[in-house]
Amino acid sequence: MKLILPVAGLGTRMRPHTWSRPKVLIDVAGKPVLGHVLDQFADIELDEVIFIVGWMGDQIKPYVEANYSKYRTRYVVQDQPIGQSHAIWLARRYVSGPCFIVFADTITRINLKAMAAADADGVLGVWEVEDPRRFGIAFTRPDGTVERCVEKPTTTEHRLAIMGVYFLREGGDLLAAIEEQMTRRLTLKGEFFLADAFNIMLARGARFLTERMTVWHDCGVPQYHLATNRWLLENGCDNSKITFARLINSKIIPPVYLSDDCVIEDSTVGPHAVIKRRCYVVNSEVQDSIVMADSIVRDSKLHGSLIGERVEIKGYTGCLNVGDDCQVLV
Repeated sequence: MKLILPVAGLGTRMRPHTWSRPKVLIDVAGKPVLGHVLDQFADIELDEVIFIVGWMGDQIKPYVEANYSKYRTRYVVQDQPIGQSHAIWLARRYVSGPCFIVFADTITRINLKAMAAADADGVLGVWEVEDPRRFGIAFTRPDGTVERCVEKPTTTEHRLAIMGVYFLREGGDLLAAIEEQMTRRLTLKGEFFLADAFNIMLARGARFLTERMTVWHDCGVPQYHLATNRWLLENGCDNSKITFARLINSKIIPPVYLSDDCVIEDSTVGPHAVIKRRCYVVNSEVQDSIVMADSIVRDSKLHGSLIGERVEIKGYTGCLNVGDDCQVLV
């Protein structure tokens, strides 16, 4: 079993944070988004994890080696942003047999073992959405099999969105379909989407099923990233009862995640706050916010904020979205 993780996106909607790191390494509920994605595969026996890297992709390998060294890994560079299928095609020398493909900018809960055990050539992770026009959509038959896939439909009657978790019984079949897709130049706005490759497989007689997600959270824009942070803290990531953070005359309102070496003095932190390594929060209130490593918050009241590393904030009240190595002094 192989796991393919396309993580080459520029993450423009998460700027300024993605000026200094790939979007999958932005913290949420105490660890990078990528860490939460890999944790979902703890009970799946993987032979290899293949990362398709791009923008600042050199940061991915050190993180994985430091935190997920049990996996055999491979790194393939996508230097042209021309789509999902192209990303998978770049790893064609290494893709064979059963494989998962997961786009690592969302947090999901889905039965991965059921997907791998299904009597099908492919299984698509799906989530029902209100407006399907910005997603790939699975059209299904009454028996539950997939009839076809449509990327970004123009109508809204079909709402079963394909949400970036796929299982293929034979990765080589997908690669053959992608080869045909690229030969035929089947693109949307200049990008090769997997929906077209899946349709080629379906036309060749492949049997596809869907597996419904029980949770789907987007980490692609700051407000959704913070909403995902709230959900994770409420569902297993709160460490308020076990943290060794230094608390001096301060109040903690769970759920929160506090790194062991942060210092909180004369402050109120929480709910839904993350304070990372070596941070110092003094005479402040921080709620519904993520403060990344080595940052200082003084005399401030923060809410709905996403604060990068090595940031100094003093005397600010309100919501902030600040990248690394900045000062906000009021």
